[in-house]
Amino acid sequence: MGVEISVVEDVTDEVVKAFGRLLPQLSRSAEPLDAEALRTLIGWQGNRLLVARVDGEIMGALTLVMFPIPTGLRAWIEDVVVDEAARGRGAGEALTREAVRLARVAGARTVDLTSRPSRAAANRLYERVGFQLRDSKVYRLTGEH
Repeated sequence: MGVEISVVEDVTDEVVKAFGRLLPQLSRSAEPLDAEALRTLIGWQGNRLLVARVDGEIMGALTLVMFPIPTGLRAWIEDVVVDEAARGRGAGEALTREAVRLARVAGARTVDLTSRPSRAAANRLYERVGFQLRDSKVYRLTGEH
């Protein structure tokens, strides 16, 4: 059957269950997402929540975030996760390629993402798809300030 990518249009029990399994693999500190939180996510203007089905089961997800700024429409790929049981089967690449396609169709001039250096396989995938490492610093302000 292979890998199938779709944009989540409706939050079903299948989607909630899949995120219950996937989110802890992405972040140890992230709070679990219930159906209402997922509805907020997919209903947010500019968000596209993509899922990868491997042999019919949701085994990966990616969030494409698009927003206009004075220099044009920007697109960011965020929170990419593929279930440990499905890694190496093309789900991450299929998710990334579809996100890029959707961003281009929407008119985004560029698509950005960040990835930790320790995620060697993911970084190889992003380079294979055509992403180039930028000479940039990423800054983060947490809630303490």
